Amino acid sequence: MDCSVVLPSFWRSYGKPAMLEAFGEKGIVTISPMKRLPLIALLAASLFVFEVFCSHLLSAAPLTSTHAEQTQVSLTIYNSNLGLVKDVREIELAEGVTRLHFMDVAARIMPTTVLIRSRTDSETFQVLEQNYEYDLLSPETLLEKYVGKEVRLLDKNYFTGKDELVTATLLATNDSPIYQVGDEISIGLPGRVILPQLPANLLAQPTLVWLLQAQAASTHTIEASYLTNDMTWQADYVLALNSDDSRADLSGWVSIENQSGATYRNATLKLVAGDVNRVQPEVLRERVMAMAASARASSEPQFQEESFFEYHLYTLDRPTTVQNNQTKQMALLSAADIPITKHLVLRGQPHYVRATFDTPPPQQKVSVYLEIENAEENRLGIPLPKGTIRVYKADTHGSLQFVGEDSIDHTPKDETVSMKMGEAFDVVGERRQTSFTRLSRRSSEVSWQIVVRNHKDEDARVRVEEPMYGAWEVVASTPEQYEKPDAHTLRFEVTVPKNGEVKIGYRVRVRS
Repeated sequence: MDCSVVLPSFWRSYGKPAMLEAFGEKGIVTISPMKRLPLIALLAASLFVFEVFCSHLLSAAPLTSTHAEQTQVSLTIYNSNLGLVKDVREIELAEGVTRLHFMDVAARIMPTTVLIRSRTDSETFQVLEQNYEYDLLSPETLLEKYVGKEVRLLDKNYFTGKDELVTATLLATNDSPIYQVGDEISIGLPGRVILPQLPANLLAQPTLVWLLQAQAASTHTIEASYLTNDMTWQADYVLALNSDDSRADLSGWVSIENQSGATYRNATLKLVAGDVNRVQPEVLRERVMAMAASARASSEPQFQEESFFEYHLYTLDRPTTVQNNQTKQMALLSAADIPITKHLVLRGQPHYVRATFDTPPPQQKVSVYLEIENAEENRLGIPLPKGTIRVYKADTHGSLQFVGEDSIDHTPKDETVSMKMGEAFDVVGERRQTSFTRLSRRSSEVSWQIVVRNHKDEDARVRVEEPMYGAWEVVASTPEQYEKPDAHTLRFEVTVPKNGEVKIGYRVRVRS
């Protein structure tokens, strides 16, 4: 009984002439019973030849790609210590299987987030294997590769004054190298260690390694995307007050910090403002860089803002280079002559209405707050990414002086931005408890007198806020006008004359 054997296409491409002659041009031959044994032997030999050929392909020098082949790179940076990199390169792939070393990637790459695709021909392009190699070349890793092997030590002979080579076996490289020289064990021999060759699989920098298969030789546009840690951004704002603290010029700057371990040249830059959920826990490092800049001479904004999912996306209108270990600043926004509201606030403590005080609390400081309404009529009305606002004011000589800073959260349009600047120097307050009566196990009445003194040469408007708890009501107060801005706050607004004082008294009934 005859049988037919079909020679695979790769044999017809790479097989020897004798094989092709035996099987024919189409790779199909009919085998009779008498010829079956010789042809089976030929088939086994062919399998061995092909296995050797494939081993040669995979053991050949890998294809290396660096930023020299890079045609495009784009960065999307989140303000949560995270960056998305899209690296596009033109790479010439041979037919068959190719091992590609994709270099110049971020050292802080998250390997499980890597995605590679061919923009040229995704149908004939296949990723067989993906690795992230970070066994980097260093004196320590070099020695570790030679543990248990012979090395040579070059040292000076103190008797002859000449350099001598000594052959030794490296036994360990823990705290100090341990060598066996002849029958002796030596710890930390002096001199230089000479190694015969560079061990395999040691790389100078972190590298993505892919095993790729292409059905035909051609140039592919390869796009590699991945997430990386240690890349973040924040907004830094500069606010320059006018002479009476009623108006100000605001400029916003983007501060990008790149410690990802890679440089991104001529990158398309996008920034995402919002709180993106991360599965893996991480410790976010808040970094602050002081800015010596005047808001009145700020640069024009360079970012286009748009809504994106439940966040806001800011796209730079030109390519930029983000160097490794660099902090880069670019103008984000600018608004001139915006209205400012200043508040002097004296705030009490919740326990003041819960217990008796034999001695008065210490003198209290009055806090200084600035407020901005993020509204279009105030030349704003735009989403403000979270960041730090630093406030300056010109002195009598016209020189800007720093007066305080505060951090703000992501602030949508038509919301209020409140910033604490510090504590007032010339406005102080003190208080004393004038009575405390326990009405029942769960209710009491307490009275306080608060004195606010103003040592400035101008009147001062002061807001006094008293935290409350439980169910409460004001029994009596001086002045009679007060506010309840929420369920847990009693508020008085008073004007304290220059070099004068104002007394505030109240009696409140509290039920827990």
